[in-house]
Amino acid sequence: MRVSELIEQSVSSATGDQRNHAAGSAGAASWTVARVEALFKLPFNDLLFRAQSVHREHFDPNSLQVSTLLSIKTGGCPEDCQYCPQAARHDTGVENEPLMSLEEVVTAAKAAKASGATRFCMGAAWRGPKERDLQQVLPMVQAVHDLGLESCATLGLLKPGQAEQLKQAGLDYYNHNLDTSPEFYGQIITTRDYQDRLDTLSQVRGAGLNVCCGGIVGMGESRLQRAGLIAQLANMNPAPESVPINNLVRVEGTPLSESEALDPLEFVRTIAVARITMPKSYVRLSAGRQEMGEAVQALCFLAGANSIFYGEKLLTTGNPEAAADRALMDKLGLVAQS
Repeated sequence: MRVSELIEQSVSSATGDQRNHAAGSAGAASWTVARVEALFKLPFNDLLFRAQSVHREHFDPNSLQVSTLLSIKTGGCPEDCQYCPQAARHDTGVENEPLMSLEEVVTAAKAAKASGATRFCMGAAWRGPKERDLQQVLPMVQAVHDLGLESCATLGLLKPGQAEQLKQAGLDYYNHNLDTSPEFYGQIITTRDYQDRLDTLSQVRGAGLNVCCGGIVGMGESRLQRAGLIAQLANMNPAPESVPINNLVRVEGTPLSESEALDPLEFVRTIAVARITMPKSYVRLSAGRQEMGEAVQALCFLAGANSIFYGEKLLTTGNPEAAADRALMDKLGLVAQS
């Protein structure tokens, strides 16, 4: 087959998938696990071509949305997430710290804005916020909003009415990841179930907040289970506005510290499949980016990733420093979205 014919076939197929997705968004799920797995199985070059074609249809391919994530309440979490250094039951050296002050959060938000971030995310190691906790977080949300930054919070499971309070305070996004597929979930977390997560996401959407929802790969799941995670995300109605894809950071003291690292090209495939199945979502390179190196990150951007966490820390794990990120963006001709 000639190159021109291959390109025409690939673009036609990618466009067909988007039409099918759009047609299914108002009703039945359009991305079956089998269809998503079929994307994973495509030859690497074909998969990236399709992902880049979809990406260019919906986004400037040389623009990155830049976010900064601050842990406003670190450690002491009662959950048993097998990957998390903040779980109180794991001996990782992460201390149970009090909630940061409003002044500390505002200082960090101002620094993030000065470094080029347009979204400021606040994370707290709670199962979910008690009402007294939420009342301390709301002024932080308001302050970030007043600085002209998009605001995001990840506080755990929400009770009825809490999403509405966050919305009223000026919150733009709420992050609550599915982590993995329903079939693999019980091997990673037992202290909350999949429906708990879906219920919180339903409250977030009902309150009129944007949804930030993704997962973690490299936790020992199969490719089929990775496809199951992507299918869950893509079939949300609507799909999440922001989709963070995390590559497991193996932290000593967590049950997954000795797990086998995911092949870097399989991670790139995951990014590409997320882009094809969620064409209008921001797909964010999140945890694990420090270990990827510049070449793998560049492939991820080619595959359709168009958002990063920016700064030296991502909650409690390392993240490429802002200067290194700017240098890579310069090499690739990428510009931060304003």
